[in-house]
Amino acid sequence: MVAPIDALTPAVQSALVAAFGEEVRGADPVLRPSQFADVQVNAAMALAKKLGRKPRDVAQAIVDHLDAGELVSAAEVAGPGFVNITFADGWLAEQALAAQTDPRLGVATQQRQVIPIDYSAPNVAKEMHVGHLRTTIIGDALARTLEHLGHHVIRQNHVGDWGTPFGMLVEHLLEVGEDSDEARVVQTDPNAFYQAARQKFDSSEDFATRARARVVKLQAGDPETLRLWGALYDLSKTYFNKVYSTLGVTLTDADLAGESTYNDDLAGICKDLEAKGIATHDEGALVVFLPGFTGREDKPVPLFIRKSDGGYGYGTTDVATVKHRVEDLHADRILYVIGVTQSLHLQMVYETARRAGYLPERVEVEHVKIGSVLGEDRKILKTRSGAPLRLMHLLDEAVQHARAYIDGARPELPEDERAEIARMVGIGAVKYADLSVSHDSDYVFDLDRMLALTGNTGPYLQYATARIRSIFRTAGIDPEQQDAPIVLTEPGERELALTLLDFGGVVAQVGQLSEPHRLCTYLFELAQAFSSFYEQCPVLKADDEQTRQSRLTLCALTLRTLVQGLDLLGVETPERM
Repeated sequence: MVAPIDALTPAVQSALVAAFGEEVRGADPVLRPSQFADVQVNAAMALAKKLGRKPRDVAQAIVDHLDAGELVSAAEVAGPGFVNITFADGWLAEQALAAQTDPRLGVATQQRQVIPIDYSAPNVAKEMHVGHLRTTIIGDALARTLEHLGHHVIRQNHVGDWGTPFGMLVEHLLEVGEDSDEARVVQTDPNAFYQAARQKFDSSEDFATRARARVVKLQAGDPETLRLWGALYDLSKTYFNKVYSTLGVTLTDADLAGESTYNDDLAGICKDLEAKGIATHDEGALVVFLPGFTGREDKPVPLFIRKSDGGYGYGTTDVATVKHRVEDLHADRILYVIGVTQSLHLQMVYETARRAGYLPERVEVEHVKIGSVLGEDRKILKTRSGAPLRLMHLLDEAVQHARAYIDGARPELPEDERAEIARMVGIGAVKYADLSVSHDSDYVFDLDRMLALTGNTGPYLQYATARIRSIFRTAGIDPEQQDAPIVLTEPGERELALTLLDFGGVVAQVGQLSEPHRLCTYLFELAQAFSSFYEQCPVLKADDEQTRQSRLTLCALTLRTLVQGLDLLGVETPERM
């Protein structure tokens, strides 16, 4: 099944060729929804000069030659040279019913690609903060959407699990004991463990010396040090999984692909880049200078491959990830859902990998740039002390706010049901607020706005689904079984059907452009269209049974579309609110 505009495109192309001959084949008429008609075609303006004709004459020729069968009920010239087209009610009704009986709601399965997605990336033995919120939520929504479109998505949680700090952390673990309460705190409050280790490192020269020696052992593959490092990693996984479970994202232990994964490859990459003349020595370090990458005073910006002390930088590891994802994972497309501030670094990594032959032209690599979460002062959201705000604290606060509302609005519900609704609404509000803005834009974290039941919010959409479910509970009907024929007679019915038929195209667009906010916008517009329909068109009290059943089918299709769309965003929908 295709969206209405997609269905009309071949007919318009045929009309152009029929009116003006083969020389206009390939002309790309602009089709868009219009306040005057279902679709407005703008081809005349572009073609008029080429054909030596007046724009209105060109538009009239399109109308005269338009053969859209039962698809179109009216087509007329408007303004200086537009064509306003109205879809036939019968065709729209048939397409809407086809969507209701389609398990995929009109979302076409695309040609399968292998798509690794790099997202979330917390650090071992450190608490996840608000800075991890957007990459985790957006990356997960893209993973869900691309899988739904038929692609093989490989989640790559690039955890910070290697490097200098781990000498300090492993040494502290050795001192407190692996089974001690001090060690187990990593599972609940990783920052406390990290800060205790840091305090020892800063205050004790003996501890600092042992920590530095431990780094050398770790990098050299000392078995006991690696075992302790693994114990620390396992403790952190418990914490990660608690956060992911609370957020309702699809990351698991199987998706962990930390920096340590590539440790054994780094020396070989350095040797290869140097042998190919891509990396050069500069003040004792091995670096890559790339044309066009300059900083202040037009000085070239280096990508550090190996530091002067022999250690490896992020550049080396990131080049290794590209190589691994292409050669071992057989990627067709790679997404990096990472902060916008890393844009220059990633561009240099991609270019280095291409020059080295690790990233062939056939593989598309994309930086899904992530903006910041801001406080009311429009600065990076932090605690009053200036520390990054803990992610779990943020989520707990959202659920508490939602619980206060649910307790007041639905005191008659059982306590456990109110708690579950509050969890869905609170977490859904945070996730939806994040996803509803363009991923490269900053946004202000405002719980009151996020939890509002009006406007483009998660709770507004969740309430819309609960409202429709209430209709079916009252009618004593299972919405999944509702597939009566649809008859469109009222403007509200028509507008709702048109909006419903856009779902497949929007989902495809999200997958193509990596922009989940487009799905949010669509779902909000769908909920608004349903609200207008419900106000204008009585459902359970319709004038006759045929109309009642038709409107119930529209309700059922709306419910399925909202639930499926929100699920692709990772937002749950409660049965009642």
